[in-house]
Amino acid sequence: MPDASAVMQLLLKTQTDFNDLEDDDPQISYMISAWARMCKILGKEFQQYLPVVMGPLMKTASIKPEVALLDTQDMENMSEDDGWEFVNLGDQQSFGIKTAGLEEKATACQMLVCYAKELKEGFVEYTEQVVKLMVPLLKFYFHDGVRVAAAESMPLLLECARVRGPDYLTQMWHFMCDALIKAIGTEPDSDVLSEIMHSFAKCIELMGEGCLNNEHFEELGGILKGKLEEHFKNQELRQAKRQDEDYDEGMEETLQDEDENDVYILTKVSDILHSVFSSYKEQVLPWFEQLLQLIVQLVCPSRPWADRQWGLCIFDDVVEHCSPSSFKYADYFLRPMAQSLCDTSPEVRQAAAYGVGVMAQYGGENYRPFCTEALPLLVGVIQSPDSKVKENVNATENCISAVGKVMRFRPECANVNEILPHWLSWLPLNEDKEEAVHTFDFLCDLIESNNPIVLGPDNANLPKIFQIIAEGVTNESVKSEDACSKRLANVIRQVQGSGGLWTQCVAMLNETQQKAIQDLLNTA
Repeated sequence: MPDASAVMQLLLKTQTDFNDLEDDDPQISYMISAWARMCKILGKEFQQYLPVVMGPLMKTASIKPEVALLDTQDMENMSEDDGWEFVNLGDQQSFGIKTAGLEEKATACQMLVCYAKELKEGFVEYTEQVVKLMVPLLKFYFHDGVRVAAAESMPLLLECARVRGPDYLTQMWHFMCDALIKAIGTEPDSDVLSEIMHSFAKCIELMGEGCLNNEHFEELGGILKGKLEEHFKNQELRQAKRQDEDYDEGMEETLQDEDENDVYILTKVSDILHSVFSSYKEQVLPWFEQLLQLIVQLVCPSRPWADRQWGLCIFDDVVEHCSPSSFKYADYFLRPMAQSLCDTSPEVRQAAAYGVGVMAQYGGENYRPFCTEALPLLVGVIQSPDSKVKENVNATENCISAVGKVMRFRPECANVNEILPHWLSWLPLNEDKEEAVHTFDFLCDLIESNNPIVLGPDNANLPKIFQIIAEGVTNESVKSEDACSKRLANVIRQVQGSGGLWTQCVAMLNETQQKAIQDLLNTA
């Protein structure tokens, strides 16, 4: 830290000669990267240097490449050594682009993303000029990295702009929204496309209900429908290629890569639907119906596991955010969900178990029979011998959480007294932090209501409960900002006041666990 200022002064001195440097001078991109790294170290402190660094950075990010349309004769006179690259357009014509400065441009755009991320509201002065630069760059087809940076910057710039109030924020969103949707529809490269879709989903989550108008919805619906149809069509084409006489191991590798790319795009379709459902709730269901049959197709038992996983995730969102209206689609997903609880693929089991949990929590009365039916299946998964091995543990933890949610929100579906001791023995959850919070909330409910089964005769289970809490703190499943951490700390304080019981509980803990309990008491 003490050296940071001196180093910055040196860098800035070099930078004052910046205007005399050639566009392709290698110092430029190193300078720009160096500042961004300084920003990462200095955090908010870096804000004071922005007026000096932003000029050169914007200049580099705004480089416009030299392009030319040439016939073959001219092209031969210009060699690739001069930094030109050519694409043959047929008819003896070539399209040339001078690549000098393109890498620098991409680096500069990436660094603008870094500033927006690190400085947040400290970057607000620059959001307008940066957004005006970035939105058109979503169509900068000369360099993938530039389009990726442009996409990444959008939700971050909205976060920076928040401090200026809702009107400024909405204005900025209107400036980017159309371009983002169009880019999802036209982006040729699947890696870049997934970034654009991911950013769009984050923007919707940030802006919330009302951020999309009818035209946006119409266009988005058409695009997502196209992506899903393409997904199925590509799968069929790959299956056909596997029947081909030229098929061999090398080809299989290529097909698997294509398959992974396709699935990744499917995850982003799911991201966008998640953000739309969480913002708009059941009012988007009529819009969603145009995609419904395609999602139903994803969860067919004959589809690959990744399709089923993401199809179930989308239905999980429908249940979680649109209940109880979601029940009118139950015929489409309840059977596949029940069958998937015992699927051979852990990812599919996890999506199905999560679904049971949200049905219990949000689904309402209509889902009651399904929760009753699902409970023994969940318990079966948890008790299977290899349920805790690495590849299964996340699915198993989702099952444990779902059992807890059924007991908590739909106790009439479960023999709670019989299941509780088992459920307690399965805690804590170490891998799935989000679900861990639900289990600790329920545990607090049970302890605070002096549940005799959880506390045991003469509070005999308290040492075990202390261990569960300590493990939760150690694994960071309990964080000081979670509401349940205060409740857990209160449980411990109550025992602290009871002398002998406290000694007994602490004696059962190892050193790390004792420290964790102390940390919880200090922070919550």
